[in-house]
Amino acid sequence: MGEGGLDGRLRSAVRAGDAEAVRDLLGRGADPDAADADGLPALCGAVAAYDEPVAEALMEGGADPDRVLPDGTTPLWRAVDGGSLAVFSAVLGKEPRLRLSEVAREGLLALARGWYETGAAEEMRRRTGAPGPAATVRVQDGAYEWVDQVSLGGLVVRAGHGAILTSLEWAFRILTPVDELIARAVEPPDEEHVNWSAVCWILTQRRSLETWSAVVAHRHDPDLARRRFVVDYLRMRGLLDTSPSYEKKESELLAAWAAEETDGEMLAKVLDAFTEHDHPGQEAIGLRYVNHPDPRVRREVPYALSADYVSRSPAAKAALLALMRDPDAEVRLRACTASMRDEDLLPEITRALLLLTDDPDAGLRGAAAAALAGSRDRTPVVADALAALLGEDNQLVRLEAAYGLALRDDPRTAEAIERLGPLGDGFEDDHRADELWRWRWREEKRKENSAAE
Repeated sequence: MGEGGLDGRLRSAVRAGDAEAVRDLLGRGADPDAADADGLPALCGAVAAYDEPVAEALMEGGADPDRVLPDGTTPLWRAVDGGSLAVFSAVLGKEPRLRLSEVAREGLLALARGWYETGAAEEMRRRTGAPGPAATVRVQDGAYEWVDQVSLGGLVVRAGHGAILTSLEWAFRILTPVDELIARAVEPPDEEHVNWSAVCWILTQRRSLETWSAVVAHRHDPDLARRRFVVDYLRMRGLLDTSPSYEKKESELLAAWAAEETDGEMLAKVLDAFTEHDHPGQEAIGLRYVNHPDPRVRREVPYALSADYVSRSPAAKAALLALMRDPDAEVRLRACTASMRDEDLLPEITRALLLLTDDPDAGLRGAAAAALAGSRDRTPVVADALAALLGEDNQLVRLEAAYGLALRDDPRTAEAIERLGPLGDGFEDDHRADELWRWRWREEKRKENSAAE
């Protein structure tokens, strides 16, 4: 087949949103910049369709994001204009600071800034002259984030220009003030919005102590969203910098914050982050909040009292026992699972978990089943509780019950496997499914040996 045929099929694959076909055709020699009758390359089709995987495949295949189009724009300009952070990120390409002229860089920044400061609906109204309200719907943009998609006067745009502006500034090594970036991040105040994720990621790339100090200063901000942002930043920053010096600096900051935070929701988030570190004051902070009125805070306390490689004090054990009788079921569950390796607490752990297997919440019943299945308690009462869960509608709960029975070589395991039913895809490497397979294999061997005798 000739080059024209490959290019035509490539454009068709782009329209169909078939990223694998696009990669295959590019590998066979299709032109990554194959243009349609209007002179628009395939990359523009992916940008217009908000098709990140196809845009990424074209870029990997050599598509030119800076190709000048008949109207004087470029695919990258259109990606910025479209407002999707995911598509923009796919089209940005390598070394844009070195690749683009100063005029081009300023034009892209002005475009993103104009959309962001004017607002998507108002900018569309200005462009189209259309009266009336814009239609807005929340859509996924990228793997985990969301953004508003706005329609007005026949135009559609995604309102991710704040995130795009943030990414462009960093790509061009413009060090926007931290306070300005955080103000963008919390508009809207949602951890899953593209503004939040983009700012958090960019700030983690700025490794200076000055940036770190400016971000963490917001832990004193009266705005809860800004304090939540600081926790997210610290967690992401910690994933990127695992040096002992940074670990110590972060754990000390979180320890001080945990001691002074007054909002229950915020305190729970701080404790959640704090207990990922080894800190000598962890148990003391945990004991401080055992009786906190907010159950979200008490749910984090067991992890503060169960630090790895640290022997629990009598006070910590007493606190964990109290939490196993907490009015909140999630607190009781976490107290149990955080203490599973403590032989002294095992009888009380078992008692609490057995009660949770009757909880109205299927999620809690499943979590209790999982904890009991792996427990070192091999008494008949635990096996009976697991067998009782075989009638659950939720297959994952039945799987935990069957797994626990197989570990105990319980005679009801065969029935458990039958009642479990086919697991389907996704369980090929599951440790529970593997244990059930091993139990069946052992059972077959037992039957063979019995027949041989």
